[in-house]
Amino acid sequence: MQQSVEAISAIPARMNEAWNRGDATAFFADFADDAEFADFEGTIYRGREHMIATHQPIFDTVVKGSRLLHGEVPFARIIGPGCGVVHHRVGIAMPGEEEPPPSRYSMQLFVMSWQDDQWKVVALQNSRLISLEAVAVLESVNLQRPLGSQTV
Repeated sequence: MQQSVEAISAIPARMNEAWNRGDATAFFADFADDAEFADFEGTIYRGREHMIATHQPIFDTVVKGSRLLHGEVPFARIIGPGCGVVHHRVGIAMPGEEEPPPSRYSMQLFVMSWQDDQWKVVALQNSRLISLEAVAVLESVNLQRPLGSQTV
């Protein structure tokens, strides 16, 4: 593997393929052992093994049969020796859906580090893409818990 924009840009596609197989081990294969992942609800997961252990049951139930589609990397850059960032946009189609609805697209920000002659994800932020109209609706709803209040 090499320290190139192409190499870091390929990681989200591998993750999409693993998601579509329902394989949490492969999904987090490119993560550093001590990586952190913030999902779109604000829950923070720490450590690759913990991420695998908490996500395989999700792949086996809640999102079983779902597919990540239309993954694209609109931005990727090596920002310094051994450090890269990638923006990745992707949608999720649930079983029975041919296409993801607009409400199920996310923008992900990957921070990557060159470790042991390979790129490793050290941080991933997954943010749901929503319209300003949807934000207004959400703000009118009384949320039961503050966003971003959970760490697992």
